[in-house]
Amino acid sequence: MTKRIVTGNQAVALGALRAGVKVATGYPGTPSTGCLTHLLSLELPDRHVEWSTNEKVAFEIAAGAAWAGQRALVTMKMSGVNVALDALVSIAYSGTNGGLVIYVADDPGVTAGMAEQDTRGVAQLCDLPILEPADAAEACELTQVAFELSEAVGTPVLLRLTTATALAHSPIEFDEAAPPAARDVILEKDIQRYTKAGSAICRRQHAELIERLERAGEWIAERKLNRLKLTKSAGGLGIVVVGAVAPYLGEALGRSGLERDRVSVLTIRASGPFPRQEAEQLLDHCGTILVLEELEPHVERALTVLAFQRGFEGRIVGKLDGTLSRIGEYSQSTVFQGLLAAADDTSLTRERSKTVLGSANREREERGAAVEPAPRPITVCASCPHRGTYLAIEAAIREAGFSKDEVMVTGDIGCTILGMNPPFDLLWSEVSMGSSLGIAQGYVHAGLKTPVVATIGDSTFFHGGIAGLVNAIQHRAPLTLVVMDNGWTAMTGMQVNPGTEEAHQRGARRVDLEAVVRGLGPDHVIVVDPYDLEATTGAVCESLGSPGVSVVIARRECAIQAGRRGVRYGTVTVNPEACILCRQCLRVTGCPALSLGEASIQIDAALCTGCGLCVSFCPTGALVKEAA
Repeated sequence: MTKRIVTGNQAVALGALRAGVKVATGYPGTPSTGCLTHLLSLELPDRHVEWSTNEKVAFEIAAGAAWAGQRALVTMKMSGVNVALDALVSIAYSGTNGGLVIYVADDPGVTAGMAEQDTRGVAQLCDLPILEPADAAEACELTQVAFELSEAVGTPVLLRLTTATALAHSPIEFDEAAPPAARDVILEKDIQRYTKAGSAICRRQHAELIERLERAGEWIAERKLNRLKLTKSAGGLGIVVVGAVAPYLGEALGRSGLERDRVSVLTIRASGPFPRQEAEQLLDHCGTILVLEELEPHVERALTVLAFQRGFEGRIVGKLDGTLSRIGEYSQSTVFQGLLAAADDTSLTRERSKTVLGSANREREERGAAVEPAPRPITVCASCPHRGTYLAIEAAIREAGFSKDEVMVTGDIGCTILGMNPPFDLLWSEVSMGSSLGIAQGYVHAGLKTPVVATIGDSTFFHGGIAGLVNAIQHRAPLTLVVMDNGWTAMTGMQVNPGTEEAHQRGARRVDLEAVVRGLGPDHVIVVDPYDLEATTGAVCESLGSPGVSVVIARRECAIQAGRRGVRYGTVTVNPEACILCRQCLRVTGCPALSLGEASIQIDAALCTGCGLCVSFCPTGALVKEAA
């Protein structure tokens, strides 16, 4: 056995391999993407690993494998749980045969975008156990525990990491995982278990689900997954710390002057079901209890109810009393705030906490003041084909006689949403995967008289956009859909999607996006190359003026992936004598490969792949494109 430094995502993958996972599925979404990416990087001939069309499909595949008696893992970010939730609730009612682990990465602080959603609420909704490792070593351990728990109780188990635990590195003991043990496939016909055909069936399944959760609590308690350490004398400070906050507590106590042996600590690694037995001991032993958990006060609420039931007369410090916030991820300073509010009357401890907290805040402020980055809007990469699509939509809106403020252009998840930023300032909305189409139809049916345009990427179209397009076609909603087809799930790290060329897929078949769109029967379909600005502008212009549902497919591979293979579309050069430094190319395209030199525009040859879009906006012909 050797030591390796891995991320939390990789640790979950390694833990699943050690546990003998047979099927692993998921949909990419930062911060969870690295788990399945790691599994796909390995040669695993005895296992099936795939990026699925969306999280619901991924979960259903994993659930089917677990119903068949195999161990299965499904991965997603917190927003993906919403996509899978319909199936998740129903399959929780039916339980499972083989181990079924649902790995979800939450994002306190919204580092990766979307909402600060707390998956523990989903666990409560579904009556499922949930484990919360504090670092990569625990992630590897608790992944294996999750499979054991799932099979011992017959229920799916949620494994929750946060951005901090998913992306941070730490050492773990590692050995090569053996192939999964051969298991007979279970083929069980039982409509009483695997269907929802009638209220009696559903009520009985609900009762069985609640019973499984109670058994899970007993299983967790027997194995002491949650760790309680009480001080010798009663009446002091007790701390409840959950998941990723645990490392901060050790650091904060060390710097605060509050001795560890003078504080009782309940470290929760399985927050659902609520560890009632350990919490009762803590309430009986302590006079004040500080609860440290990121996002929602799920543990604190349960502890408060239990405290009321037991007649606890001390204080509970956390979010419910206003001391700590439900927003953002925790830091050492956050823990200090809690310690300061919960500290006893020992002036040394309180003064020391004030001093350290003040010092930490000052350090943070000084760092922020010393490094004040220049404003830099996030834009698409150099030579990104989406740049041509944005420019074409802008030009088409102008040619149709409107300003950008008069035409609703809905955005969607992924690289496509970057059109909301300068220099385009084009997109108006971003909601969830595929919502651009539904939102656009809402504006149409609200009676908007100007054109409505929906934009979506290829991966997002396959994930959640098809149903919206079907609906628009069925109800004859007059709108234009622009599908930006770059062949990859690019923003999360270049994962394959159904439309990726077969040469880049491991044994999978490409699904033709154009054929899918045409098969649905929209009124107009035009396929264009977004590097051809004139043709793309014409296609969008034609669509804006056409009745019914028009679809423009702007197809060109992601520039990053093409560049990695050495693909070049030409060479763009600058004639310094013709350049008048009007900056038109910079203002209109915002391409990172262009910069302002002393005498002329400069082109970074390492970034530019020769798309030539900038050439279209040079009034003097100083920019010239030559064939590759």
